[in-house]
Amino acid sequence: MTNARSRWLSGFIVVGVMLTATSAGAGMHRPAEETALRNHRVYARDIADASARYAVPERLVWAVIQVESGFDHRAVSPRGARGLMQLMPQTAAILGVRDCFNPRQNIDGGTRHLQAMLVRFRYDVRLAVAAYNAGEKPVLVYRGVPPYRETREYVAQVLSLYQTPVESQLLPGGVQRIVQANGTVLYTNVPLGRIAAR
Repeated sequence: MTNARSRWLSGFIVVGVMLTATSAGAGMHRPAEETALRNHRVYARDIADASARYAVPERLVWAVIQVESGFDHRAVSPRGARGLMQLMPQTAAILGVRDCFNPRQNIDGGTRHLQAMLVRFRYDVRLAVAAYNAGEKPVLVYRGVPPYRETREYVAQVLSLYQTPVESQLLPGGVQRIVQANGTVLYTNVPLGRIAAR
């Protein structure tokens, strides 16, 4: 009986040490995560405003910005896309964005463009994100994500950052109750099941 009890206690101590180590590790942030969190906070109000204005999930806007520019509002791509959401000058002009390097204007225009892609592709976020990266025509021609390596990697990165809701429940009247990863509860009649990553 003493041997059984001492084995049980030693097992309990090992489990306790493992839980403590895991908990301590869970609270630590890697430098890249800390930078992303800090950058997200800087533009949180602009993202929230654009998200609410155009009914695009904040996490999706955040994920697109993270992949497009890494939250560098002065970023310029080799092809000439500019700012946080990497707007091409022609697209920016159509959207009425006068200064692509102005974070508020860029986020507003980029979110409006993303919302147009969501509507165009019937709230299939995978196709909308592909169209945001490669343009509408290639998505229509290939009837899905174009076979471009850059676009496929881009879609995978955005969807990985965006993540799917933790829980989704359809309520009477076609309203969905969604519990997001951060614990936020959202009620909507927009078919977010189709927005979630596949």
